[in-house]
Amino acid sequence: MKSKLPVIIGSIFAAYLAFVAVVVVVYDPTPDEMDWEDRQTYINAQLSEITLGQSLVEIKTLLGKADFSEARVANENTIQVLFYRTHHMKSDGETTRDECTPLLFKDQKLIAWGEGTYQQYLTNGGATNTL
Repeated sequence: MKSKLPVIIGSIFAAYLAFVAVVVVVYDPTPDEMDWEDRQTYINAQLSEITLGQSLVEIKTLLGKADFSEARVANENTIQVLFYRTHHMKSDGETTRDECTPLLFKDQKLIAWGEGTYQQYLTNGGATNTL
């Protein structure tokens, strides 16, 4: 009498392969789950899709957790800056602000992004009405 054990093991293995294939095809990692190179590429691609006026929540959902952030109240407005790594400078295992693109929010709405606007924001002492 032949054993059914090889058929059972083969069936379990085939089911496992099918499960793995479905996970690989369907699973889409969030930015926070990506390795740094994939995340940096993803964020760079998404920066071309964002628009002024998007909410802080929309941006965080799209780009994931920021690498750095800072906030203050200026002229009765809440100003928040999120920094996302967009360009690798040196392989030291650390992300620094000079490797990031800043996104500026006023009352939780995106008002500007990029190093130039951030420097203008700093030069004006946090005043956003001159951006």
